Amino acid sequence: MSILVGVQPKAGRMSRLRSFGGNWLFVLSCAILVGFVLLAIFAPLLAPYPPDATDLLNSLAPPSSEHWLGTNQVGQDTLSRIIYGSRTSLIGPLSIVVLSTILGIVLGVIAGWRGGWIDAALSRIFDIMFAFPGLLLAILAVALFGKGLLAPVIAMSIAYTPFVARLVRSLVMQAKARPYIAAYQVQGFGSAHIASRRLLPNIAPTVLAQSTLNFGYAVIDLAALSFLGLGVQPPTPDWGAMINEGRGAILAGTPLSAVAPAIAIIVVVVSFNIVGEELADRIAGRDL
Repeated sequence: MSILVGVQPKAGRMSRLRSFGGNWLFVLSCAILVGFVLLAIFAPLLAPYPPDATDLLNSLAPPSSEHWLGTNQVGQDTLSRIIYGSRTSLIGPLSIVVLSTILGIVLGVIAGWRGGWIDAALSRIFDIMFAFPGLLLAILAVALFGKGLLAPVIAMSIAYTPFVARLVRSLVMQAKARPYIAAYQVQGFGSAHIASRRLLPNIAPTVLAQSTLNFGYAVIDLAALSFLGLGVQPPTPDWGAMINEGRGAILAGTPLSAVAPAIAIIVVVVSFNIVGEELADRIAGRDL
């Protein structure tokens, strides 16, 4: 009995800590993401050098007190370019997630709420879109509209929409069978009011968790596109483009200008995946 008495307070403290957000990996991931967002916002204040400032005399310089992460082949400060590169590397995926989430919610609600031939037609469209990877659509968009960030963002937003729409459709179909929806219908509320004011707030947390996971995938896709030279164009710094630019530095034995942005991509993607999975687990636990 004494052992149980000694364990119970600790378990209670741990449960309270976890309910407050005490999962250290989740908290650390959130802190990392907030840090990168602050880097993107305050890049002019935090970067030690302008991102396009070149110094050929310091080409491929090793880490030092002047250049903490060294320089690239044309003497540009690697740390400064990573800080400025966080802008394009985060704004692009954010645009993809926002656009695909909005489109996915609209189409998913229409398919799940109306049902019938509308649901069947939209479901077939989703199936067709699933057959085309987002990166492939982005390459086609670049071939049609030129290099840059706008065309890939629009193409990938369309490619990511079915993932959100399929999830929203299933959530709406489940919610339609619940008593509170029938209660609102009996009270005379219209379908548009019920779907937008009553149903959407209940499914929003699950959609948010899925969108958080999609953010990590979008970061990888856009970085891959920039690595191929089809995304953000020089001299604008971007993590994927920096890896491509640093290939020569790797052969020269100074790989930090390519490894550092690769690590930044890995850290951001892993952090978003941890946050998304934790949100999904908490939502599932709440629903149970």
